[in-house]
Order: sequence, then structure tokens, then C-alpha cells
Amino acid sequence: MTAVVLRDIRTRFFNHGLGFFVTSLWPLVHMLVLLAIYNFTGRRAPYGESLNVFFATGLVPTLLFSYVSRYMAVSVVNNRQMMSFPIVRLLDIVFARAYLEAIGGILTLVFMIGVLLVLGDDPWPSDVQSAVSAYLAALFLGLGAGVLVASLAVISPFFTIAWIIICLVLYIGSGTLFVVSKLPEQVAYALSWNPVLHCVEWMRTAYYPTYSDKVLDKAYVLWTGLGFLFCGLGFERVARRRLMDG
Repeated sequence: MTAVVLRDIRTRFFNHGLGFFVTSLWPLVHMLVLLAIYNFTGRRAPYGESLNVFFATGLVPTLLFSYVSRYMAVSVVNNRQMMSFPIVRLLDIVFARAYLEAIGGILTLVFMIGVLLVLGDDPWPSDVQSAVSAYLAALFLGLGAGVLVASLAVISPFFTIAWIIICLVLYIGSGTLFVVSKLPEQVAYALSWNPVLHCVEWMRTAYYPTYSDKVLDKAYVLWTGLGFLFCGLGFERVARRRLMDG
């Protein structure tokens, strides 16, 4: 797997190892553009004093999940030729990219905290342990989904495109742009099936002591991530046979 990691680092951006650090900035750029739009529209923070921090608490777990799961699937498509070598397994490629995306996510988080400090905002949560748990839960959910979609992508690359669309839908319904508990009960219940929403709610309860947690179900996030992972490992066997037959 080490060889796959090193290859991914070098081929990630302009065939240079520094590209890994550059591409870690893409989620940060994504966040900054959205934060600029929200500030330009003059919206006020529903909780806390900083609109930047409020939206960052939603964007960080949502984009972490999206980038990790999406690029794990893309890595299988991009490195399909490597799987012609018996020593290279599908899971080597998938977990190599998961490792890189996890490191990239940490770099993005560090950069984001730095930007918020420069802007004069307080990026520190009221409950650090809960914030870290929410971050790790989003990472685990993305890892599980990534294994599943990557295994399906071997069967058909269509699943990679489909997952990009699904990630967009999950993002819109994640609660990043709004407070779920303030929506009508039927709408909030429908949105609560989105596991990413619970990562956002988990993070916001760590930042705002008065934030309502009536929608939050931490166990649902973990069980969903575990379900994704086990289904992905099952489909990986199917994909492995398909590669051997091909």
C-alpha cells in the first residue's frame, strides 16, 4: 500500500509531490467562496456571533465526508491499470487514497482555523472532545461510503458519477445552510435520514451549548458508516472476481 500512497502523492497534481499540499487547499477554497457569498448576502449567524464559524461548523464535516468518499471512488478509476498486478489489491488503492484524504482533511482544517483567526473569529469549540468526535464520525462515514462506492465503481464507473450527484443532494440536505430544528417537524424528520446531517448537528452542539440536539442521533452516523463499510467489503469480493475474470 505504501507504493500506492507514494504514487498517488506524485500523480495528484502536475506530477509533483507538492501537489498533495496544493490539492488540500481545494476544500478550503470551496469553504472560503461559500463564506464570502454568505457574508455578502448580509445573513446573520443563527447561533454565536460569527457567521463564518457557524457555516464552517457545517462545511467542515460535510466537505470532509464528500471529498473522502468521492476521491476514494475516483482513485479506483484512475488506478485501474495498477490492479492488473497481482500484488496490488483493490483495497490497497482504496485505503491508500483514504489515508491521503484523511491527512488532506486535517491540513484543510488547520488552514481553516488559521483563516478564521486571521479574520478575527474564535474557531475553538465549547466542547473540544465532542467536536473531535464529530470530525472523526464524518471521516468514518466518508471512509465507509468510499469503500462501498469504490467497489461499485470497479463493476461500473457510472457509480462514481452517480455518487457525485448523491453527494450534492446530501450536501443540500445536510443542514449546513440552515438550522434543522427550526424547520417543520415533518421536514426535519425527512432530512434526518441523511447521515451527514447528524455529523453537522454533532459538530454544532460542540460549538454552541444552547444548540438543539433533538434531531441528532450519533449512533445512526456510526451504524450507517459501519453498514457502508461492510457492504463495500462485500462488493469488493464481487469486484475482485470481476477483475480476475477480465
